[in-house]
Amino acid sequence: MKILFLHPYPAGEAPSQRFRFEQYLYFLEKKGHQIDRQSFLDTKTWRILYKQGYKFIKIIGIIKGFLRRIKLLFFLKKYDYVFIHREATPIGYPFIEYCIAKICKKKVIFDFDDAIWLPNTSQENKLVARLKFHQKTNLICKWATKISAGNQYLVDYAKQFNQNVVLNPTTIDTKNLHNADLFANPKNNIFTIGWTGTHSTLFYLDFLWEVLEELEQKYTFKMIVIANQKPITTLKSLEFIEWNKNTEIQDLLKIDVGLMPLTDDKWAKGKCGFKALQYMALAIPTIASPVGVNTAIIQNNENGFLCTTQQEWKECLISFFENKINYHQIAKNTRQTIVDNFSVIANEENFKNLFEKN
Repeated sequence: MKILFLHPYPAGEAPSQRFRFEQYLYFLEKKGHQIDRQSFLDTKTWRILYKQGYKFIKIIGIIKGFLRRIKLLFFLKKYDYVFIHREATPIGYPFIEYCIAKICKKKVIFDFDDAIWLPNTSQENKLVARLKFHQKTNLICKWATKISAGNQYLVDYAKQFNQNVVLNPTTIDTKNLHNADLFANPKNNIFTIGWTGTHSTLFYLDFLWEVLEELEQKYTFKMIVIANQKPITTLKSLEFIEWNKNTEIQDLLKIDVGLMPLTDDKWAKGKCGFKALQYMALAIPTIASPVGVNTAIIQNNENGFLCTTQQEWKECLISFFENKINYHQIAKNTRQTIVDNFSVIANEENFKNLFEKN
């Protein structure tokens, strides 16, 4: 079987690609399937996409992406399946998807892990956001042979347009990557809480800065933020670590407790709990907002903690600072939850069946 993977970003660069399908390509190739893939953006454009300026280079990069996609249409005959992660093109009507599914009559697997039908404009993507066609998700769902959705909220949405929907959770490689036994223990001398993400999700921490500033008046701790942009805060205990793919696991292992605050809105409900999955796979107890898939991943006080109000977050953190929590048991439970339910090993057959059962 020959399978073509279409994705927005260069290979190995974006978490959504790495943890939705890239880590499964080995298993497909092991079964004898031939894999080809094409990124919309080239590496040069990706490197400056979310930086201020570079408008001309960005425009040229997007034009090149469209040309690659159009050229590809003339070579689709040899493929049995086309796997489209999120979208084939970032702007405009889904013409490429229509051609693949309706004109070329290819079996399309449409994969998404966010509420991508909602407008989500930031300062960095406002140039492209004006040209977005937000109804494209609905159309691609209708045209797809099968839909791979990252959580039940996304499944329910997709089923409005297509009944052939598979719950395919974002998963973690707990054997070869998120495995603390493979790395030296880099723990800090003082108790450390932490958060990882990107510039686009840093705003979720705004909810906690006041709480943390109050707590640092009484308790000694470190707050690590691992991201591609430093947060704006007056927190004295902050340590910023620029995200680096080569050191991401070692950096995460510096954290004693992982944080995942969210706002309770439609966009957040579409998220697939990736931060919590990363922390928990490394046996890092996690505090998260009870929004969306977080409530399916975390059972409060058993394998993590769900907190809504600032007061609840404050009290939960104090319980850690004052050793009122059975840390080691919670840590053990967190790791086991991911291995059993949200790991590559647990989800391997489910992913492979996307291409074998219609």
